[in-house]
Amino acid sequence: MKIDYSKRIFGLDIMRTTAILFVVCSHALWVFPDTEGSFYSLLRLAGVMGVEIFFVLSGFLIGRILFRIFTNEHFKPAHLFYFLIRRWFRTLPNYYLILVLNIFVVFYLGRELPETLWMYFGFLQNTTFGMDIFFTESWSLPIEEFAYILGPILLYLLVLPKFKISRKTIFLFVTLFIILFFLATKFIYNNTHGATSLEFWNINLKAVMLYRIDAIYYGVLAAFISLSFPKSWNSFKSFFLFLSLFFFAGMHIIIGQLGMNSETTPLFLNVFYLPLCSIFIAFSLPVLSNIKSASALILKPITFISIISYSMYLLHYSIILQLMHFILEMDENTMWYKLVFSIGYLIITIVLSYGLYRFYEKPVMDIRDKPFFRNLMAKSKL
Repeated sequence: MKIDYSKRIFGLDIMRTTAILFVVCSHALWVFPDTEGSFYSLLRLAGVMGVEIFFVLSGFLIGRILFRIFTNEHFKPAHLFYFLIRRWFRTLPNYYLILVLNIFVVFYLGRELPETLWMYFGFLQNTTFGMDIFFTESWSLPIEEFAYILGPILLYLLVLPKFKISRKTIFLFVTLFIILFFLATKFIYNNTHGATSLEFWNINLKAVMLYRIDAIYYGVLAAFISLSFPKSWNSFKSFFLFLSLFFFAGMHIIIGQLGMNSETTPLFLNVFYLPLCSIFIAFSLPVLSNIKSASALILKPITFISIISYSMYLLHYSIILQLMHFILEMDENTMWYKLVFSIGYLIITIVLSYGLYRFYEKPVMDIRDKPFFRNLMAKSKL
């Protein structure tokens, strides 16, 4: 696989690689169901934060693209549609392929498909409610897909009246509006549900689109700041990295020491916890977005994992880990066997994900650069 490292930002590859390894390794806890202790708790937290990192990073990347498109002097509404086409080429083919594979896996395991299966085809499986355990890791995809659509639609609607307001200001307004709107939905959730179990919170708040789209837009806000105030973005990068580490670690130490959870402190966990995590993650972006390269020993493996991370995310749990668990039967085996099983799971995930990327994901994405789409971009003067 040939990689043009000059076109990549290594610091963002670090984020993406960290995120996917957090998620994949945390799901290996399924192999050790009775494990307890600090390491177990940290690994569970890592799994949650892995997806939160993906959200913020995704928002930052699409935010920078959208901002440049929207504030370009040759901007046309068609440019937003072209943006969506490119995003859909990146996300939809892999998603639908793995969705179909999950259906076959369910038949192979002798289980029943969920009654809500049709919703998965429209990314509606967790719109306003907790989703079925089928294709569990897909919960984050509707949040991302509708975040991609919501921003461009609002931007388009606000340029139609031809207000005498700069498009830069409109972009900031839309970003802040989305953040505040979905913060408000969490207040509504808190007033409706109040104190709940952590399991209920995990399924019905953390993994529900209605409450989570703002997670993407903290990254979009960071993109706006990085492009609007580049000098400050670069000058204060070390300070913001310190704030990121200090506040993120400090918040979780306080949560642990005070025993804060969705039952004892519902307002904090329901409304403020996830947004604060997103903000603290975003604080790391000034430093990471300025790391352009590294030594080959570090650069190549991290970039490789980053590139196949989407395939890893879709394959690792419902397909690979579930089938391995079903075929190999883990219940009565020793700790050493489970460790070997976990290592095998990681290796198989990486190998199959590379195959999926190399022979399906990448060829489909290359279609975006075919003459039809290049001509569309040229006609749009973008």
